[in-house]
Amino acid sequence: MHALDGHVLPPLPVEPEKRAELAAQTAEARAALEAAPGDEDAYIWLGRRIAYEAHYPEAIDVFTEGLALHPDSHRLLRHRGHRWITVRELDRAVEDLERARDLAAGLPDEVEPDGAPNAAGIPRSTMKGNIHYHLGLAYYLLGRFGDARDEWLAALDLAGNDDAFVSAGWWLVLTARRLGDDFTVAGVLGRVRRDMEILENHAYHELLLTARGELAPHEVLPESFDSIEATTRGYGLAALDIARGDSAAATALLRRIVEGPWWPAFGHIAAEAELWRAEGRPRRVPRSP
Repeated sequence: MHALDGHVLPPLPVEPEKRAELAAQTAEARAALEAAPGDEDAYIWLGRRIAYEAHYPEAIDVFTEGLALHPDSHRLLRHRGHRWITVRELDRAVEDLERARDLAAGLPDEVEPDGAPNAAGIPRSTMKGNIHYHLGLAYYLLGRFGDARDEWLAALDLAGNDDAFVSAGWWLVLTARRLGDDFTVAGVLGRVRRDMEILENHAYHELLLTARGELAPHEVLPESFDSIEATTRGYGLAALDIARGDSAAATALLRRIVEGPWWPAFGHIAAEAELWRAEGRPRRVPRSP
């Protein structure tokens, strides 16, 4: 696995007990596919379980195998597109997620089951919402901010709970600020409240409160970037620095983030992309399909 600048990404710091649990879940998913060869859901869950073990290229291969049998599966394309982002193949992510969006356009939305449920065990996202969300992220990482805004607006329209609202809303605020779209920023921030029902996206909620001026940056900034949530907070604060024109503070924070261990986090990938764009780093050659 390689970062956007080409350096090798280290193994993730996962506890042995957690690794064993994830491996057992993958074994169950593999057995389910063997029991129902060719089943679309079985391919999706095996790919997801393999990805939770951080074997991202192998997960992409499983989704690709499933797509050979189900070439018009917007769900398989959604999950493969997500993992193309993880492995930093952003153009391929856009290709898959655009096609997933188009295939799903005329279909009803549906709640997407969680592979790593929140403490309440209540799924908070939908299939179409996730397609728009991840496509927006891929566009954002590529610096295609106008396209990203359109996708996060669509995701916001599908948000049926506060977790879905703050996740799409946070990225929409960042994107709209890049575009000078103060109307959209005000519209999102005007709907943010301290007492929102947040089951999982606490970092995005607190970042939106920070953007509103209700929390100070030091109240949100973690001491170290040793988790996905901490990395999310760190990138969010760096993005607010960028919006304020404080490039020195932003760059210092971005460098700390990319030195952290949680490289699958969207905040880590976004930090890489900021440095990549600002410093004119060359893009990597994509891996073979």
